[in-house]
Amino acid sequence: MFGSSGYNYERFDKKNLLRDVAAGRFGHAPQPGERAPDFELRALDGDKVRLSDFRSEKNVVLTFGSATCPQTAGSIEGMNDLYNDYRDDDVQFLFVYVREAHPGEELTAHKSQQDKVAAAEMLREEDEIEMPILVDDLNGKVHRKYGQIPNSTFIIDKSGRVSFRAVATRPMLIADALDELLERQRERGVDHAVVHGGEDLAAPSMRTFLNAHRALERGGTDAIRNFREQMGLPGKVAVTAGRIARPVADNPGAAIGTAAVMAGVVALGLWAGRELRRRRFESRMPYGVHGYRRGEAAAGYDDYEAVGI
Repeated sequence: MFGSSGYNYERFDKKNLLRDVAAGRFGHAPQPGERAPDFELRALDGDKVRLSDFRSEKNVVLTFGSATCPQTAGSIEGMNDLYNDYRDDDVQFLFVYVREAHPGEELTAHKSQQDKVAAAEMLREEDEIEMPILVDDLNGKVHRKYGQIPNSTFIIDKSGRVSFRAVATRPMLIADALDELLERQRERGVDHAVVHGGEDLAAPSMRTFLNAHRALERGGTDAIRNFREQMGLPGKVAVTAGRIARPVADNPGAAIGTAAVMAGVVALGLWAGRELRRRRFESRMPYGVHGYRRGEAAAGYDDYEAVGI
């Protein structure tokens, strides 16, 4: 999709960068049933990791992402949970750090491998990622082999072939595919199986948009502005919703109190609106003002007094 010089772009361009995702395409990525391209990358802990080292030993969940990617921000908590649930079950999780999805003045497009490693370390710390993080090279050598999608995930079975792939990482879907793969391997005694239809081409979920602001903040105000411009109304809504949703996620106790206050304000506003409409309605009915009620008429008030004449 891009030449070598354009891999680490300075600004997000919706037309080019979301073309394959919107069309449900993986570019030149390996298809379900095909051999996954081998690679060797260095992890943040310093170890060199080769994909083929896991062949015949473990299934591999290979996820791509970056600190400024809203899809990564929306999926990483769930992927952390999957890592803790499945890591002792013949499954190896690997997170490959790629180019910045939304670079800005705070976190710019990577100019050096050191820049990329520093960004990966920041993501690991802020999102408390426990699975190994491998850092792709500056020109995205591994990312290119797997389609260059910002936050795709591949399940590579023990045979070294693609068992399942998702254009946008959905932890619950990955869990379902893993369960099916592990069950088939146990029941049939095979290393390879294409599971869950082989792929998921659905666009990112709403959770992605709720986490957009958190990811874009890492890029800076330029990243936020660029995202809003490129994505139009959905981008503006995503940024606003994410800014509201973040305090709720970070401090649920305070959020409950805030929600209660907001509910009270809304209720008061509804009551005030109804009361104002009632009074306006009565002011237009000459025989229904000044407190005229059946009880008052029965108490001896005549019709003239009732209408205020």
